Amino acid sequence: QVQLVESGGGLVQAGGSLRLSCAASGRTSSTYAMGWFRQAPGKEREVVAKISRSGTITYYTDSVKGRFTIARDNAKNTVNLQMNSLKPEDTAVYYCAAGGTFASDDYWGQGTQVTVSS
Repeated sequence: QVQLVESGGGLVQAGGSLRLSCAASGRTSSTYAMGWFRQAPGKEREVVAKISRSGTITYYTDSVKGRFTIARDNAKNTVNLQMNSLKPEDTAVYYCAAGGTFASDDYWGQGTQVTVSS
């Protein structure tokens, strides 16, 4: 089992940047594929980006391609999400997740709020 703690959320103006971090503890995070999800008020949770165990395979939802970058450091048991050119529609609670496979999400963090003002 793995525990996940997100950090780095906050309030930023449109066009600005934020860097979210997810620290994993417990079982070695390199055992898991990792991902970032978000949930805006009144909307369903959606996947933002995912990264394979080795970091060689990544996935981005279309709305963030070219603006967000997911990366992991297995030595430090962290996965980060660099978010650039932020838009008001990026406002949401962002969650870190870990899964036994690239397609699964078995463990979740508590979430961190990202608010982008126009």
